[in-house]
Amino acid sequence: MTLRRVVITGLSAITPLGNDLAASWGRLLAGESGVSPITSFDTSEHLTKFAGQVTGFDPTLYMSAKQARRLERFCTFSIACSKMLLQHAGLEKIPEQDQEHTGCLIGCGLGGLKIFEDTVLKLEREGPRRVSPFCIPVYIANMAPGLASIELQAKGPNLVTTSACASGIHAIIYAYSDIAMGRADMMVTGGVESTITSLGIAGFNAMRALSTRNDDPQRASRPFDKNRDGFVMGEGCGMLLLESLEHAQARGANILAEIVGCNSTADAYHMTAPAEDGDGMARAMNGALRTAGMSPDQVEHINAHATSTPLNDVTETRAIKKVFGKRAYDIPITANKSMMGHLLGGAGGVESVFSVMSLAEEVLPPTINLETPDPECDLDYITEGKRKATVANVLCNSFGFGGTNASVIFSRWNG
Repeated sequence: MTLRRVVITGLSAITPLGNDLAASWGRLLAGESGVSPITSFDTSEHLTKFAGQVTGFDPTLYMSAKQARRLERFCTFSIACSKMLLQHAGLEKIPEQDQEHTGCLIGCGLGGLKIFEDTVLKLEREGPRRVSPFCIPVYIANMAPGLASIELQAKGPNLVTTSACASGIHAIIYAYSDIAMGRADMMVTGGVESTITSLGIAGFNAMRALSTRNDDPQRASRPFDKNRDGFVMGEGCGMLLLESLEHAQARGANILAEIVGCNSTADAYHMTAPAEDGDGMARAMNGALRTAGMSPDQVEHINAHATSTPLNDVTETRAIKKVFGKRAYDIPITANKSMMGHLLGGAGGVESVFSVMSLAEEVLPPTINLETPDPECDLDYITEGKRKATVANVLCNSFGFGGTNASVIFSRWNG
């Protein structure tokens, strides 16, 4: 069968940099940090006391106060982002004739961690009869696409991808496949996460994965820097509206970019550490190039996974060199996490949104806090501030625990 072309017609974001796309994108280009001391719980006994928090977000702008009180924070992000997405795509609502052919496929790594913590405490203190009937429904990760589909009346494919930090890009890959294969005409996709909780911070601290730069949190996320000491946890949501080219053109949509290639692989190596030679990451990137029918010299920008952990940044740099050879030194690379922290299951969604914005706005975001480059991280990481550039193709990477890797290529739309 002939695969259908898949284009992007809408974007939305809620991030530590802002409560909508415009604010988030503006601060990203300005090189501002959204990392700050944690305010949602007592951090006095925690090794890490800061995170990339979404601040000033009012869920009642998108749902009733009653619904907002019942839902976990990641669910309110998902609903809000899905509504902003339709607006950005020029749709007041999904037309009735399109509802059965529109789906929601959203990545989420952990789901409702806060309600899990609260419910376990209540169970131990007050007994099983005091457990809320909303505990399970709002805890499970598939409520991100589930509630979005209810709000939008999207009756097509409905699915969550849970693959740790690669969840968002995996969601985009499979949403792309649904349209390319003719199972849907439109897909709401991306990633969401909100796990800045006592358990979340304690768990990653126990793994020694988080930065403990408590005296200078805004400079704690330092991808590719010699003095990086771990990632910074973030929260938020990034969504894209995908459509078949025919459907988008038929409704006169504003096409922002096209998905031309994607791939996922496994390291088959370790629970949490990437294979140090970057083999799995390199195969994900090479597979995305192969499905796009592109040669490595056609990629003009890379939005890196770039977590600011000692092992990941070196490994990703090695993988990029494996794929692009000497030309790796000529490709501008950005690390969005330097400003937002790591949004876990939401990272690939938000970073894909920013990748498309780079194509549409002809500007590449900077990487901040890279002051003393790791000798093994010697590529062009855009450290001088935002860079004006008209690029045709952007590669976006996400890699996660369990050795899961995902890459997607977005191309400029030329009409």
